[in-house]
Amino acid sequence: MRRHPLPRILSFVACAIALGLGGCVTVVNRASQHLADDLTAGILNQDDVALARDGIPSWLLLIDGLIQGEPQNTGLLLAGAKLYGAYAGGFVDDNARAQRLSARSFDYAKRATCVDIAALCKQLDAPFDAFQGEVVKTRLKDVPELYSLASSWAGRIQANSADWNAIAAIPKVQALLERVVALDPDHAHGEPYMVLGVLATLRPASLGGKPEEGKADFEKALALSDGKNQMVRVLYAQHYARLVFDKDLHDKLLHEVLAADPHAPGLTLINTLAQQRARKLLESGKDYF
Repeated sequence: MRRHPLPRILSFVACAIALGLGGCVTVVNRASQHLADDLTAGILNQDDVALARDGIPSWLLLIDGLIQGEPQNTGLLLAGAKLYGAYAGGFVDDNARAQRLSARSFDYAKRATCVDIAALCKQLDAPFDAFQGEVVKTRLKDVPELYSLASSWAGRIQANSADWNAIAAIPKVQALLERVVALDPDHAHGEPYMVLGVLATLRPASLGGKPEEGKADFEKALALSDGKNQMVRVLYAQHYARLVFDKDLHDKLLHEVLAADPHAPGLTLINTLAQQRARKLLESGKDYF
């Protein structure tokens, strides 16, 4: 028998009377947060890349609407930053579109930072020393916002790699990541070290790059993920092994990606994408080395 919606309406009224409207808003906020967490987990655990590619845009529109209704909800903002960044980096080939989507990711991460770390928010566009001065004041509770800001910023830089103004922000991204690993070395199972590894291997040593530091960062990321994050191996091969022309390491890492089971909590989609990229890198490696 179909239930009439009136009891649910009366429940909401009772909630408003008993707790005050603010208390019910908190309940609604928590419900939105649970929805965001569950949907994000569902996407990240998806092993059908085509389904994820087709489905994520609907979820992005949904989270945009949730954020519009709750603009100060940092959980929603962080979820939006993560999914927009993942979609731009993993599924979008058109550079202009990637720039727009990565900009939305960065905007949501900045807004979360401004809600929870107001002092740092005020220094985002300041010279590096002023920015760094606020970064070092952050605490363990700030790590989710710091990492979201750093990773979305890195994605924005990647999408705007021809823009020197964007590239000039790399030291700030690195400062954020270094603070994250100083406060919580195990955060996100080593992902911050993976991004640090990429930043260190963007250029050869002769042009100011730090490939050996990058190699150490990639190894830390692998260890902290118990070898389950296959994108670490892909980026290790792409950025370090190719930079130093180490074909044996390059092929070894990529074959390990292809031999691995991609299914792992929170990593299934990224691992499936990593396997696709590994095949392309192995093929292109025949001409590279």
